[in-house]
Amino acid sequence: MDKLNIQPFLDNAKFNPFHRNILLWCAFILVFDGYDLVIYGTVLPILMKNWALTPVQAGSLASYALFGMMFGAFIFGTIANRIGQKKAIIICIMLFSGFTFLCGFAQNPTIFAFYRVMAGLGIGGVMPNVISLMAEYSPKKIRSTLVTTMFSGYAVGGILSALLGIFLIPKMGWQAVFYVGIIPLLLLPLIVHYLPESLSFLVKNGKMDEAKAILAKVEPSYTPQGSIDLEVTAAVAGTTGVNNLFTNNRLLSTVMFWVAFFCSLLTVYGMNSWLTKLIMTKPEFKDNLGLSLTFLLVLNIGGIAGAIGGGRLGDRYDLRKTVIGFFLMGSAAIGLLGFSSSFVMYVLMFFAGAATIGNQIVLNTLVAQYYPALMRSTGIGWASGVGRIGAIIGPIFGGVLVGWKLPFEQNFFAFSIPAIIGAIAIFFVDYRNEKQ
Repeated sequence: MDKLNIQPFLDNAKFNPFHRNILLWCAFILVFDGYDLVIYGTVLPILMKNWALTPVQAGSLASYALFGMMFGAFIFGTIANRIGQKKAIIICIMLFSGFTFLCGFAQNPTIFAFYRVMAGLGIGGVMPNVISLMAEYSPKKIRSTLVTTMFSGYAVGGILSALLGIFLIPKMGWQAVFYVGIIPLLLLPLIVHYLPESLSFLVKNGKMDEAKAILAKVEPSYTPQGSIDLEVTAAVAGTTGVNNLFTNNRLLSTVMFWVAFFCSLLTVYGMNSWLTKLIMTKPEFKDNLGLSLTFLLVLNIGGIAGAIGGGRLGDRYDLRKTVIGFFLMGSAAIGLLGFSSSFVMYVLMFFAGAATIGNQIVLNTLVAQYYPALMRSTGIGWASGVGRIGAIIGPIFGGVLVGWKLPFEQNFFAFSIPAIIGAIAIFFVDYRNEKQ
């Protein structure tokens, strides 16, 4: 019986409507992951006033959701290898969409925190699986571009949150921005219909008819034949456990990815949770929520530009060097924010978004391309899970800075340091071991 190795087949396929559908639906899912990232920062000043929260209490409340995201990344990034990435994505959507909606009905910080933790499980779990799915089906020549373009939905969600915050909160209250979270759950039947299962998962589990039907969509000229047996390479087939993240000379690189994720997410979540409040501490911006949300909007627009631009640079040149360069650019942009005039702050905010939110997206792509197909969700899931520890610390760190009432410029300087550490970590990643 003839054999067909699916990975070269996927690598050499031409982009077509099948790839476009995966791109659009995965991007749509990540829009709401990014929406949740920024939504708390959008309502933070109001919740602090309504519930009489101290800065440290507000930072802790932000971090409860991130605990859920951390465990969601660990759990769903790993079990996807057993139940399939599509099923994991569906479960995660039900969790984060349903409980984000319920946050709008919370009457006190305790109930709000519980809903945020439950939503966090889904938000943290969906990310490694949509990244892995997109990376698997993307043609190799444009893989970085497609994954980062998909992941730009993450930054679009941040923009959506800031925009809706500007328009909805004054008219309908802070609860309204959480009600929007029900949309993915309402569209779940369409997601189930259009999103395919991982081809590697299907082949490994002997679901050949379903796998061959998908191959015909990947490459329309392919005709499913019963006489052809599909296979994954031996190196990929046996690499699904967490322990395999440390084999084949991956130990140092895996640990360095974890350090980089920790530093990156500490900066991203710390900045997004506290940017509005930090901006309002500058005398000329004092208590101007609308203007602060505008800066938040610019930060996330920069995130989209950084994600797409970083993906193109990665495909054309070197993805690892792109990530290092973005880390260094982000550190410089953030550190200079506190010393700038209003106009220059907008420019620096754009570059800070490109080099933090955008770079986190490129960093996910780097990890996705480092590990073999059946290890991707596990590799990204564990890097994201460890990174969520940084995300948990970020808002608390921001709360501590606000509580200390430091000079305006020192707050931003403190957030610039983790980016330098992230750059050093990626420098030590041995990318020669890619997919070994």
